[in-house]
Amino acid sequence: MATIYEVSKLAGVSLATVSRVMNNNANVSDATRKKVTLAMEELGYRPNSIAQSLASNCSNSAGLLVSELKGPFYGPMMSGIENTLRKHGKHVIITAGHSDAEREQQGIEFLISRNCDALILHVEAISDEYLIKLSKGKTPFVLLNRYIEELADRCIILDNTKGGYLATKYIIESGHKDIAYISGPLWKKDAQERLNGHKQALDEFAIKFDENNLFEGDFVEESGYEGFATLYKNNPAFTALVCANDEMATGAMVSAREHGIQLPSQLSIIGYDNVFFTRHVYPPLSTINYPIDEMGKVAAQWVLSHVYQKSVHPIQTLFEPELVIRQSVVKPLTSR
Repeated sequence: MATIYEVSKLAGVSLATVSRVMNNNANVSDATRKKVTLAMEELGYRPNSIAQSLASNCSNSAGLLVSELKGPFYGPMMSGIENTLRKHGKHVIITAGHSDAEREQQGIEFLISRNCDALILHVEAISDEYLIKLSKGKTPFVLLNRYIEELADRCIILDNTKGGYLATKYIIESGHKDIAYISGPLWKKDAQERLNGHKQALDEFAIKFDENNLFEGDFVEESGYEGFATLYKNNPAFTALVCANDEMATGAMVSAREHGIQLPSQLSIIGYDNVFFTRHVYPPLSTINYPIDEMGKVAAQWVLSHVYQKSVHPIQTLFEPELVIRQSVVKPLTSR
């Protein structure tokens, strides 16, 4: 394997000059840069990226920690981040925390050990105190879907309370009064906020919230399936179902059909997130748009601006949810 010393000898320049070329230092003439580049190509030399980053104190990479690598929600977010950074010659190192505080911390420490220039964190279980302490360290980071008042300038969030409110308000305005709800895990802040928005809409229309009409799921399809079956057993009269995400909504749709219920004529359902498959299920699912791809792009822009001093658009930290109306919500029948 060729070495930097061989490149230096073949190009007829010093080791320091070869290093400056590899690190894109502006203080190198075009002619010299061409000589070094040709020498590297002739020898098949590949720079050691770790050694480069240690020498230049810049790895040209950002670390991304997400809750999961599977499912339809995280793909658009990761794609938005990676595409934005790659346009500026930066790479992304990705790991997952699986909504577990210890694994999230391990993921953060791993990314820092890889000499990432910055971190983009979608973390749910790790404490505010840990993140506040981390903010005083050397590695800058930005938070997705997490708000901490002390770190407000680096938190990119969606108004989940408003999203929950919009979903239930639409259901009520469509004529429904007996409404069931499948939440996400209520230890998670976004699940709490969406449920709070649901309750706000009920209260606004003087509809009493009934605990028997609440099932706590875990944001995956199977819990939507189980949630509908449990709710239907407790109260078979509800005419509408609000789900805290689209995966649980599709699970509930399958379960409802297995109970002999026609959709949407006998049961209206609305989801949350507006993931890609909501347009293709039957009936097409009404939902709340969560622009996670755009939020990912903004997180990447935060890194480009704060770490690499790139000129980007003003950073938008608060995003607004929007109601997406399709065919899964209709006026209720007088009875099933």
